Amino acid sequence: MREQGARLPFGLAEVNGPSMVPTLYHGDQLLIRYGGQVRAGDVVVVRHPLQQDLLIVKRAVERRDGGWWVLGDNPFAESDSRMFGAVPDELLVARVLGRFRPPRGLRRSVTAAVGWAASAVRPVPARRVKAR
Repeated sequence: MREQGARLPFGLAEVNGPSMVPTLYHGDQLLIRYGGQVRAGDVVVVRHPLQQDLLIVKRAVERRDGGWWVLGDNPFAESDSRMFGAVPDELLVARVLGRFRPPRGLRRSVTAAVGWAASAVRPVPARRVKAR
């Protein structure tokens, strides 16, 4: 994801890796909103606390001392707060509003194209989560 000097309230990001499967998949495009209030269950973009030039997408699970506890939806991917602890508020970049799943392969029929279109654009809603 690229950040711009004059920040607009909305931006785009791309998912890289499997940490948010089954909610988000590698290659999904995300509509994000910079700033705004984050609630437990929201999917967020944060700066990695140990490598701040790296942006990661995780689910905000709960507020703790020192910031947000964030987890990937894929329990087998461990690059989240279980590894680096709570993410300070100043490392929170944006909240994810929706995703666009690009087509995989060539659509040869109208039915296949309509099926893809019906599932390609979706909001990414918050959900209730428990810290692991």
